[in-house]
Amino acid sequence: MDRSQKTEAVAELNRTFNEVGVVVVTRNLGMTVKQSTDLRNKMREAGASYKVAKNSLAIIALEGTDYTGISDLLTGPTALAWSTDPVAAARVAVDFAKTNDKIEIVGGGMGAQVLDADGVKALASLPSLDELRAKIVGLVQAPATKLATIAQAPAAQIARVLAAYAEKEAA
Repeated sequence: MDRSQKTEAVAELNRTFNEVGVVVVTRNLGMTVKQSTDLRNKMREAGASYKVAKNSLAIIALEGTDYTGISDLLTGPTALAWSTDPVAAARVAVDFAKTNDKIEIVGGGMGAQVLDADGVKALASLPSLDELRAKIVGLVQAPATKLATIAQAPAAQIARVLAAYAEKEAA
């Protein structure tokens, strides 16, 4: 990798760090190409990204971003996972680490907040942004549905009473 490629890689990582909601640092302990590909595919499906980046370049790219605190985590064979949804990358990385002993969660960051491995695991257990939105919509819709049911109930009762009187007079 020549100097211009390194400069471009640092600039791309810096842009990424300025746009994402969470960064997870993992340690790779001899993952195969197939395992790495599976992890990347799962990340992509969840709206996240996973990249092995040279630690020295990643540390330079972290400067000037909210994630400067995670630079201490970048030692040894590491990789970075990130997503705009604060839960997606953490969830995929933690789930993958449960089934694969060749990857270890080192820590991460959510904005200026540095997370240890337990913090990333706790973040992964939270509902995603889309799940929270769905719950809010459900909570907002529930009272409206109940209100419509209550408003219709008296009219339905009156109709049943009138129908009963009509049947009684017809008989």
